[in-house]
Amino acid sequence: MRLLIIHGPNLNLLGEREPSMYGTQTLEQLNTCITDEARELGIAVRCMQSNSEGAIIDALHEARLNCDGVIINPGAYSHYSLAIADAIRSIAIPVVEVHLSNTAAREEARRISVVAAACRGSVAGFGCDSYLLALRSFAKKA
Repeated sequence: MRLLIIHGPNLNLLGEREPSMYGTQTLEQLNTCITDEARELGIAVRCMQSNSEGAIIDALHEARLNCDGVIINPGAYSHYSLAIADAIRSIAIPVVEVHLSNTAAREEARRISVVAAACRGSVAGFGCDSYLLALRSFAKKA
């Protein structure tokens, strides 16, 4: 099984950005956590990060050709990017949305995800474990 992991806007600043909200783990450390777990599950992963909505859409389109699924943390795009939601609906592979923080407990504008309805499921609020739970969901469906 091959999965694409997409980290959205501002996740390149993990470890620096609002550590009280997102912790002190860097994106590199998060990717190591993800790849280690994926290896144990027999899943090949490729991790990418982009602050650009268009680059995320292009990555989703490409994933349909060479991946079995996608785990995406769309960051703030979750709350308003109909373009990313449409891209997810346009590809014939499953996508799971993840968030490090519990978006349901945050400010009102962050409580609704327009991307979630296009996804197989969503996992939020467990830090790095949100990604690991998503990985395990793919391993069980294999």
